[in-house]
Amino acid sequence: MRGMRAPIGDFASAAPAAEADAFTGPAAEAVRGWSGDVPADQLLYVDTDPEKADTAVFIENYGADLHETSANCVVVAAKRGGERTLAACVVLSRTRVDVNGAVRRQLGARKASFAPADTAVAETGMEYGGITPFGLPEGWPVLVDRAVTELPWTLLGSGRRRGKLIVPGRALAGLPGAVVMEQLGVPATG
Repeated sequence: MRGMRAPIGDFASAAPAAEADAFTGPAAEAVRGWSGDVPADQLLYVDTDPEKADTAVFIENYGADLHETSANCVVVAAKRGGERTLAACVVLSRTRVDVNGAVRRQLGARKASFAPADTAVAETGMEYGGITPFGLPEGWPVLVDRAVTELPWTLLGSGRRRGKLIVPGRALAGLPGAVVMEQLGVPATG
């Protein structure tokens, strides 16, 4: 695995994710089979401490610039007429997902809410706190806030609490099932 300096954050080194031995699971399989518009060698992996995976602690330890460039991926459950749809939503980490507005409308649901942690983990095959839009089950909608796609680089989970992905924001628009939306992420309150 060849090491290089990460384009954002303060990490010991970064490497093309497809070459990172520590990068495993469904997200790793998706990255290793990547065929999007962004070259695969621009999808980077950085090794991190799993005890520092939560956003605020992570930013404190790995670089203040990550406050502006980190994105969160959350799983939502939308219901309509007894049918349940699971979807992933990717927003800047300093915002929150507009579940009851933008998500509900986009998915044509009567009701939408954050999926329970055990459901998100079981359905994605990823660790809670590390869920990423790479490697999600086939057919899932992946709703991505336009603000994330406009970042030169963004930091996301790797599917595990250990390690993160750093990718050009525009790579997210090329994910299977991706729908780029305006104002999917709204200002966090409180």
